[in-house]
Amino acid sequence: MSDSPDQTHEDFSDAVNMTASELEKWLDTDESLDAGQKPSSGGESTGHHSGRRIIEILRTKKADLSDDDYAHMRKVVGYVKRHSAQGPDSDAEHSKWRYSLMNWGHDPLKKS
Repeated sequence: MSDSPDQTHEDFSDAVNMTASELEKWLDTDESLDAGQKPSSGGESTGHHSGRRIIEILRTKKADLSDDDYAHMRKVVGYVKRHSAQGPDSDAEHSKWRYSLMNWGHDPLKKS
């Protein structure tokens, strides 16, 4: 799949419904730190690391985005699409599913 930069930016903007400041505050919570897969050596989860990268992208002017930024944006879009379809049967508000998505900049309970 080879999306144009404009399409990637649009898809990313649709997938990431948290602002940089909302995401930054979220990443500082215990729930955020506890969500997602962590490397076998311990440390930060993949989603938490991605969230920090998303903050950088959100704070970068579109004209200044790099090829690496666009590659990460496509990764975020794919993750949000796949993971959104796997919601829990109950208590989505306090679920690891929601917390993991929020690490990737998407709050599934946030009204648009």
